[in-house]
Parts: sequence; structure tokens; C-alpha cells
Amino acid sequence: MTDQPSPTIDPKTQATLDCLRRAVEKALERKRRLGQYAIVWSDNGPMAVGEDAPPHLKACGDDQDCPTA
Repeated sequence: MTDQPSPTIDPKTQATLDCLRRAVEKALERKRRLGQYAIVWSDNGPMAVGEDAPPHLKACGDDQDCPTA
């Protein structure tokens, strides 16, 4: 297996990406502080996170009782 160098990102593109990441972090933190849920992407698709998230949108783990659609 050969090691491929990581692609270089244009500085303007990197700055845009950094700005978007900060904006999303800020928005998610604001939702958390307000007690609102948010929809995020996990390995298996979209899921709701937060205390007030609808049960049918929350992620199901082995220790949770998951509703069926």
C-alpha cells in the first residue's frame, strides 16, 4: 500500500470551511442552551439530539427501546 499525500486545500477554501464550521458550532451551542433539539447526521443517517427531541427521531442504541416506523 502506498501512502498518498493529503490533498492541499486552497487558503480561501480552508477559510470558508473554517467559517462554516464555526457558524455551525455556534448555532448548535445556541440550540443546546435554549433547550432545543437539532438534527445531525450520524453514520446511519439523520438523527435528532437534545432533551426535547421527538422519540421517533432519536438514535436507537442497544440499550434503548426503539419505536418502529
